[in-house]
Amino acid sequence: MFRTDHKVREDITINEKGEIQIASHFDGNQLLRQAQYAREVSPNAVGSDWKHVGEVTSEMLHIWLKEAGVSWSDPEAVKEVCKRKLMDGEFSQLRNWEGKW
Repeated sequence: MFRTDHKVREDITINEKGEIQIASHFDGNQLLRQAQYAREVSPNAVGSDWKHVGEVTSEMLHIWLKEAGVSWSDPEAVKEVCKRKLMDGEFSQLRNWEGKW
């Protein structure tokens, strides 16, 4: 079973305005290994109704949605943000299926 918590550490500071800032740090190496493993063993056969497209943590998705200004309550927009990010070259190693969707 894969570990789902990729957090390495969390830094908590108080800025000059007295605001609390929390910086979470994550290790993506395990996520990349999971994606590689999925590429090797996923049954993403042609004609299959089910496709395992890639590996994304909820923390990553939260950041992506915040950057895009999309709410979790809009499933179509969330799907579009995931699709766009996974098709982006920066996150292509998280994909384990190279087809179109």
